[in-house]
Amino acid sequence: MASPLYIVNAFTRTTFGGNPAAVMPLASWLPDDTLQALAAQHNLSETAFVVPSAPGRYELRWFTPGAEVELCGHATLASAHVLREHLGYAGDEVTFHTRFSGDLMARFVADGIQLDFPSLPPEDHVPEPDLLATLQVPIVAAAIPKEHPWKALYEVESESVLRGLVPDFPAIAAAVDHAVVVTARGERHDFVSRFFAPNLRVNEDPVTGSAHCLLTPYWAAKLGRERLSAAQLSERGGELTCTLTGSRVQLLGQCVTYSVGDVMPSLA
Repeated sequence: MASPLYIVNAFTRTTFGGNPAAVMPLASWLPDDTLQALAAQHNLSETAFVVPSAPGRYELRWFTPGAEVELCGHATLASAHVLREHLGYAGDEVTFHTRFSGDLMARFVADGIQLDFPSLPPEDHVPEPDLLATLQVPIVAAAIPKEHPWKALYEVESESVLRGLVPDFPAIAAAVDHAVVVTARGERHDFVSRFFAPNLRVNEDPVTGSAHCLLTPYWAAKLGRERLSAAQLSERGGELTCTLTGSRVQLLGQCVTYSVGDVMPSLA
């Protein structure tokens, strides 16, 4: 039988906003090279593969076109949306067991889907000279997670500076081997950000849930509040509400299904 494929825009209420994710529910796991090939074929920032394991529990893995990743917010949100809207899941919450980030919860609430993710507390980081040269904007501060340092955060002085940043993706890839999160205080939101990961074949990600596991504790400490409104200033754009609760971050967002189809049996 063909395998179903859903394309879902996450962290948005509009058809052409947010971050598109491919979601493929599977009866059992395919070989890793097949999963990677499927993600490359879909050519979206993430493809989520979901396999049922027990009532209310699913195994979940995420792949960019170039690699498996340890944590992904928007494709987790999209996976929960697919279970609820397309596969008849009726529970109030679902647990996703992941290879690298443990159990992640998704709760279906009145205003969308709330993800329960690990907080990634930041520590000070010295900006790399080659990255400073390519960004060509003043950096106010920089931070990197104490754990899972596959991305680093760089604060700039204003939202207008962040909006005007013109990234040189090959130069960023040559300067650092991690993803780059550039952030600033927001004008209408508590904070805003952009996310660049050319080393993962994702030049600029539209809305990055996992980055907010780092952004939330960073801005909560700076602003003295645990509940924060956030926006990612990509071309598509997206919004989410972030709440720091101890060692966890709650990310609230919405999803819109863009398309439903099938992957042919010979491919999956």
